[in-house]
Amino acid sequence: MTDYAAVLTANYPDALWTLDGDNYDGLTWLSDTPKPTQAELDAAWPAVQQAQADAVVAQEAARQSAIDKLAALGLTVDEISAAFGLENN
Repeated sequence: MTDYAAVLTANYPDALWTLDGDNYDGLTWLSDTPKPTQAELDAAWPAVQQAQADAVVAQEAARQSAIDKLAALGLTVDEISAAFGLENN
């Protein structure tokens, strides 16, 4: 099922809208631009899902990079965890 709020937030960042519930029928378009169709939003959903997944992977990679760099400076896993709340997986 398409997450219309996620698609609208990702693809229409400057648009004004409200969503009552989680289906297209609850979408009230408040912007001067044309309201996207349900088909357009449904078609955009896989790309938004991929972008969300990519963001999670990038965040995890950045976290692990920080841990690795701090460890290379001589901090122990316990010190890294205590100082920065980062735990090595």
